[in-house]
Amino acid sequence: MEGPPLTTFGPREFQLVLLRRMADFQQDLVLEALAELGSGRAEMREANRRWQAMLHAQRGRRSAVGRYRSVLGPPERFEHRPLGDLDCEVLAWPVPLWPDLRFEVLTVPGGGVVTEWLVRAAGAPAPTLRTVEDLRPWSCTVDEAARAFAPARPLEGSAPTRWRLGFVAPDAAGERYDVIAEFSWGLLQRLPRMERVGPAQQE
Repeated sequence: MEGPPLTTFGPREFQLVLLRRMADFQQDLVLEALAELGSGRAEMREANRRWQAMLHAQRGRRSAVGRYRSVLGPPERFEHRPLGDLDCEVLAWPVPLWPDLRFEVLTVPGGGVVTEWLVRAAGAPAPTLRTVEDLRPWSCTVDEAARAFAPARPLEGSAPTRWRLGFVAPDAAGERYDVIAEFSWGLLQRLPRMERVGPAQQE
């Protein structure tokens, strides 16, 4: 069932944009999310087309934060966060499809955007990440995987809004693997590489 025509562009349509990128990896999960939104593939594609048009508009290039405010409304959270010598601003909005997550935008002085991705909401329970079996699609965010399997190596993403991490992680049987994890909008999508490197180290 398709939703109503896209006469406006708000939080619901933005969620369709997030899903459009995730559909490259997790079509079944995306179809379930579309059903929850009362939407379908055609509306998802149209929302993404309109979002891309906003990104390429001259005004959109000047103010990413302004674009997010116009689409998502006032942020649920606004704070300052140091990043090296910079005093950065952090804005976060709720995402109904993922109640335990927030869409976070980190900007540097002057308005440049450092990150724009999904993070765990303050106070929401974090996933337990001990083995590669715990790394299920949509189970964790970039920062959660990086902390759980430190030291993780940031790798170049295969496209905009995609991130990759490389790290070594054990499986439930005690074997160690060299893993590459791929994320879309900060949410885990798949493990495109998982190569065995030996037995888990004894503590």
